[in-house]
Amino acid sequence: MSAVHALTIADILREHRRSRPATTAAVDGPVRLTYPALDARTCRLARALADAGTGPGDRILYIGRNSVRLQEGLLAAARLGAVFVPANWRQSADELAFVLRDLAPAAVLWQGGDLEPAVRAAREAVAGERAQEGCLWVRCDGRADGDAAGADPYEELIASAAEEDPEGDTDASLPVLGLYTAAFDGRPACALLSHAALIAHDAALFQVRRIGPGFTFLNSGPLFHVGTMMFNLATFHAGGTNVYMPAFDAAEAARLIEAERVDHMFGFGPMLDAVAEANRDEDGKPRHDLSSLHFASHSPAWDAQVTVGTDPWSVSGMGGYGQTQACGMLTYLALAPGGEGAAGRPSPMVHVRITGPGGEELPAGETGEITARGPSLFSGYHARPELTARTLSGGWHRTGDLGRREADGTITFIGPRLRMIKTGNENVYPAEVERALKAHPGIADAAVIGVPDETWGQSVAAVVQCEPGARPTEEEVVAHVRGLLASYKKPRRVVFTDAVPKDGHLPDYAELDALYGGGGYPGE
Repeated sequence: MSAVHALTIADILREHRRSRPATTAAVDGPVRLTYPALDARTCRLARALADAGTGPGDRILYIGRNSVRLQEGLLAAARLGAVFVPANWRQSADELAFVLRDLAPAAVLWQGGDLEPAVRAAREAVAGERAQEGCLWVRCDGRADGDAAGADPYEELIASAAEEDPEGDTDASLPVLGLYTAAFDGRPACALLSHAALIAHDAALFQVRRIGPGFTFLNSGPLFHVGTMMFNLATFHAGGTNVYMPAFDAAEAARLIEAERVDHMFGFGPMLDAVAEANRDEDGKPRHDLSSLHFASHSPAWDAQVTVGTDPWSVSGMGGYGQTQACGMLTYLALAPGGEGAAGRPSPMVHVRITGPGGEELPAGETGEITARGPSLFSGYHARPELTARTLSGGWHRTGDLGRREADGTITFIGPRLRMIKTGNENVYPAEVERALKAHPGIADAAVIGVPDETWGQSVAAVVQCEPGARPTEEEVVAHVRGLLASYKKPRRVVFTDAVPKDGHLPDYAELDALYGGGGYPGE
């Protein structure tokens, strides 16, 4: 591609600096940054990281809650031709140590507080390893407004560098963002998303959610998750305002919606219920005016406080089918009002086929693997050449999910080709939890299933076979898994059995579901 046709994430900020000099780009607690201020800070951060040895293709790891600093890290990476990776801050020390080994980052931006024990333990676990040599660690706990009481190494790093834009001809087809996903084999993989892919996805999201200048988005979900990140990027791209919450708090969300006149937030059922409840005072009257929020209809209590949106995304119930590897949404219900398919129609930025085992396209009505290609698809996985080759096969991305093309051309999502549990808005892969369970010295074998849950969709249940003579308690098993994995992945129920039923060398999940009440899997 000729340089004259290139557009990167950094270029978008450069243009906003010129064309939106008075627009607020970010609100993070007391910090308010215009686009020129955001541009200046990311120039300094990029220069400081470059001076410390970070360059094209290097990884910048962020371990922390939502903050404008996460956005600054991404934009600095975009200027350097590097890849920015926001880690799941809920992870255990063991999981974070895996990420450090897997990425071999050139720089780590990290927050302390209650995250500090796991971060420090992970760093100690990899200390001295070759992949960590020369890695710059920068703590970022203070405030981004230069307040002396909140000064920290991150602010000192930015202040130390010149406001010099390392402007160059970065290839827009190269990765700029990495998000960890899919732990079917017991460990997650980092999906690499290019400048061009993210920009293409933004273009489709602009259409279905009616995102434009002046749009304000509340980052109320985790930014290591593509569901929040895709709206963050689209808001940024459109010249809107991103409002940051470190982590979801229902009462604070209600306050911010009124204070910042928020148009949209990341939220699903339990989160929306919590906001509606937290916003009612003792007399049942709203504490804050939430009418600026244009959102899908959810419940009488929710609908009475917000403005039920008339944009296609809200009217359709915010549905569709998506993946991290597609930068978010692959199909939208908003593009198929009244359609037969439960996942709607494909984004205008992708071409979708339903294929059989040999890669042949199947006729409408038959179930096969959802495959796709187009400018909004990912570039592959970091340091996983075999997995990348299997997934990006024959010029198509094999999603690993089953679907069906309906007679009217719409798509129905059937479910993962391999097993996955959905609890709240988080994916839990049985293989990952089973690996953690089997690391317990008293456990000989284990299998994990999903059990229907009224609040979260599913909860995790473990079926455990003990070593001869071992008798771990349910509490000990749960605590063991919690020590190795993020808390939401731990089993809420542990069943002890003499033997885990098998289907070949794998657990017989169908029998386990029948025996222990499994069900509610995605697509059911």
